[in-house]
Amino acid sequence: MHKLWIYVVIFFSSQEWFLTQGTTNSNVIVNTTTSPLKVYVNKKEVFNLGSDARLICSNSNWTKAVFVIWNIELKHKTCKISFNHEGQSFDSCNDGKSIQNSTDQSFLHIPNFSVNDVGAYKCESTWTGGNENYNIKVGGTAPPVVSAWLKQRGNKMVAVCRAERGIPAANISWSVTGNHSVTQQNDRDGFVTVESQLEVPEDIDRESLTCIVRHQLWEREKTEMPKFREGYSLMMGIRIAVVFIIIILGLLIFALRKWRCRQ
Repeated sequence: MHKLWIYVVIFFSSQEWFLTQGTTNSNVIVNTTTSPLKVYVNKKEVFNLGSDARLICSNSNWTKAVFVIWNIELKHKTCKISFNHEGQSFDSCNDGKSIQNSTDQSFLHIPNFSVNDVGAYKCESTWTGGNENYNIKVGGTAPPVVSAWLKQRGNKMVAVCRAERGIPAANISWSVTGNHSVTQQNDRDGFVTVESQLEVPEDIDRESLTCIVRHQLWEREKTEMPKFREGYSLMMGIRIAVVFIIIILGLLIFALRKWRCRQ
């Protein structure tokens, strides 16, 4: 019984040590009524897209493992990866995932983590002394691309701020108060684009207008100052010139008709 408590203490203290590439939420159940020892773990982990992910299936020394089996349920497929102490392995995923061993631990390695790797990972490991079952819900996170600009809508100026293709959705706010709207677009691949439009008050100095974007991957918020896009001045100049030409032509036509009436 004394050894059992030592194992449980080591299990909890090492839980945070080995998971350095993603955020983790876990729920651990240790069944002490049966022999050998059985451990059931429910976890949620989130990895940055593009990073190398590592999923732990056991806190026991890998040299004591009899076998390790990963059953993986992804959005577009289900597959299995396994390994036993005799060196035999099986892999139906064929996408770069592999069971690897560190100096004292076995783990599932996922290179270049992408949205296609998001899903449910169930692992069973049996070792000399017990059995561990892990249910891990794996998600991904990615920073959005932020842009801001000004545009004309009728006789009003509108500021637009967009946080594009982030996971999860970013939060957008403005440095000034005013009439604004927010739209959110969820892509099929899991990315989220958020856009906020603000009707700029007439008494606001454009130099003091900024949009503020927050995302869970950033330690600090990001700010953008919306400006008219390149080519806007040229387009406005062309529009003014067209309007001026139309007015001149109208005056010439009016003058010509008046002259004909006099004749």
